[in-house]
Amino acid sequence: MSPAKLRFLPQVEVAIRSSLGWRTALMAYNLPFMTVSVRSFAKINLGLYIGPPLADGFHELRTVYQTIALHDVIRVSVGRGSGVEIVCSDSRVPCDSSNTCWRIAELVMAELGASRRVGIEIEKRLPVQGGMGAASSNAVATMIGLERALRKSLTGEARLRIAAAVGSDLPLFVLGGTVMGVGRGEEVYPLADFAATPLVVVTPEVGVSTPRAFADWDAFADENLQPRGARGFTGTQGPSTLNHELTQSTPSDRLLTVGRVLSSWLSRLTSDSANTGAPAKSGSRAGSLLLDLVRTGIENDFEKVVFPKYPELRDIKRALESAGARYASLSGSGSTLYGLFRSRAEAARAAERLKKQGLTAIATSTLTRRQYWKKLLVSGC
Repeated sequence: MSPAKLRFLPQVEVAIRSSLGWRTALMAYNLPFMTVSVRSFAKINLGLYIGPPLADGFHELRTVYQTIALHDVIRVSVGRGSGVEIVCSDSRVPCDSSNTCWRIAELVMAELGASRRVGIEIEKRLPVQGGMGAASSNAVATMIGLERALRKSLTGEARLRIAAAVGSDLPLFVLGGTVMGVGRGEEVYPLADFAATPLVVVTPEVGVSTPRAFADWDAFADENLQPRGARGFTGTQGPSTLNHELTQSTPSDRLLTVGRVLSSWLSRLTSDSANTGAPAKSGSRAGSLLLDLVRTGIENDFEKVVFPKYPELRDIKRALESAGARYASLSGSGSTLYGLFRSRAEAARAAERLKKQGLTAIATSTLTRRQYWKKLLVSGC
């Protein structure tokens, strides 16, 4: 079946081991029935193209999401009573109903017809406002943890529906691996996985606000992409001037062009064999597909508006390239940047080099879909 026709995956059966007991600091007054600990994996964007705003105020997007091995840990407990309680030692993480974990917990409990008090502990390891989807991943990990704690299962379609209702990039974490995102990013299509690929992730101290980045993009697009004849046109322009101006590229035109390029690349996936999850090797089919994608000239539109405001992020991208990355990019709206490398050894050397420059850099790897689900549960927590 063509990847473009795969909107929903069958429910993925994952063997999750649960540990009994609950951390006293979270719900000392309420004995839980079960506690489940789930790894909340991060993602990077392999290219991100922004189209015009839609009627609902969101933007049309084109991106390839890729899950990676860096993660937070989410501990979910259900006990007597009702309501939701969140605990996190990071003061930047809200512990009220504005947290995506809280919102998804309420939706999952309603969908499953369950009435229990839900306790959620968030152990932060991923950066806040880092462009790695941490909050969204935390929410999906909460959903998976709740299913196991309650011993009830959502359908694959229900998972995707609930995830999309909470946030645009939640559904990608319902799938894991390599995922095409369109619409506002919530319409997801599982792709044939790339082999596990070494990368280096750099997490600067600065945080980038996604709403602010989109607002900056709108201002940039209005000035640089929208045809001037379409802005405030009163009919006074001469035909030759109008025709010339209307030949300029628009955000919609760009998405059509990107769609053609990605469609051409996707056509190569149909002949890809099953992925073993081994590290990418030079000349391997899965490794070649990743290089094919890089060679299409993929880029992250947010770099055009984030780098001018945070020039240190542009410098980090250059540092990754100088350290040997075959491709480097901002992830999402930032501020995290990453570089893809040919081998684990090269990634490790690059990370050490960047650390000597005073950067917070870590060598890690992408996760295939199989690896993502296999590693999701934390044993013995």
